[in-house]
Amino acid sequence: MTCLPWLLVGLANPRLAVPFESPSRWQVVVRYSLVVPFISMLMWLTSLWGGFGPSLPGWLAGIVAIPLALPLERRLRGWLRQRRERRLQAQREAESRQRRSRQAREAHETGVAVLDPARPPADADSLVLAMCRAKQSLLDAGRPDLAVQADRLYSRYRHVLAVLSGRFDSGELAFERARGLVAEVCLGAVDTLNAMASQARGVASVDADFVRRRLAADGKRVGEEERAALVRRLELVEETEHRLGEFAARNESALTVLDDTAVAMARIETGRPQASLTTDRALDELRRFVEGADRYGRGSG
Repeated sequence: MTCLPWLLVGLANPRLAVPFESPSRWQVVVRYSLVVPFISMLMWLTSLWGGFGPSLPGWLAGIVAIPLALPLERRLRGWLRQRRERRLQAQREAESRQRRSRQAREAHETGVAVLDPARPPADADSLVLAMCRAKQSLLDAGRPDLAVQADRLYSRYRHVLAVLSGRFDSGELAFERARGLVAEVCLGAVDTLNAMASQARGVASVDADFVRRRLAADGKRVGEEERAALVRRLELVEETEHRLGEFAARNESALTVLDDTAVAMARIETGRPQASLTTDRALDELRRFVEGADRYGRGSG
């Protein structure tokens, strides 16, 4: 008798009768046709006071107990749901950090110097400091996999300058010209790193994995409006990742140019050879000397 009014109310508007986030009429039927009547029956059979028959006060108390219990149950379910979501969010963030760290390790080349934005190199010039700031921006955006490019750029820059210093004097015009061109290439790569950091910050708060799971697991229960919002959010992430890929490819081209420059500069012979004979001529002379020494030994015998 107590459940009948709430059953009728729930069939008309499920949100008024059940404390679930997305209520439905079958939940109302199960709750007020099976669950609550079963609990009421147990309470009636185990009660030792007032007899075993139904009474008006008991019926009225049952009618009042349900609306009192509904908000309490809603609050309890909401607290449990938020707790579960916080745990899942923390787990997703930990997995994301591990994935980013793994990608950063995989993208890290052997022999690449690692820049510490908090402690730049002692001989850092303005360009190296700009690389440090760009790397810090990428780290703040949660993209250590992209911040590795700053380390690779710094290593190329340092290597090219070392090659140039070994081939030219610091006061030569060719040295200044080559160094200026290398600096221009590196400045363009730093600008690209800053653009990547700006793009990454734009979607840093979007959890793409959660959106995909939401669309996959709750596809039937997600409304059209929410589905459109989730799809758009996922499109923003994918567009940003595509843009970041283009930026990364642009920086790879700059790194290749720096590698080509280092190889080309290393091939330039600017100094005077230290040996008085060429290598081929020295080998011929050594070979003739060995043959002559062999003849000398036989003649002495």
